[in-house]
Amino acid sequence: MVADKKTHRLLGVQMVGKEGVAHRINAIAVALHNKMTVEDFSRMDLAYAPPFGPVWDPLLTAANQLMKKL
Repeated sequence: MVADKKTHRLLGVQMVGKEGVAHRINAIAVALHNKMTVEDFSRMDLAYAPPFGPVWDPLLTAANQLMKKL
């Protein structure tokens, strides 16, 4: 996950994997299209299904870590 240091606008994300990558990259595509900041993205309410995924979506975890570096 990459963002502009001055504006905190998301600039891009790179993902590698098998399961779930296609669905997660769609969320990023929407964020990029809407020129969201990392803070905006980190507050997104993404779907959660306990049998299929963790409480914290990896994208939200990445956004929170990126905010610490900006």
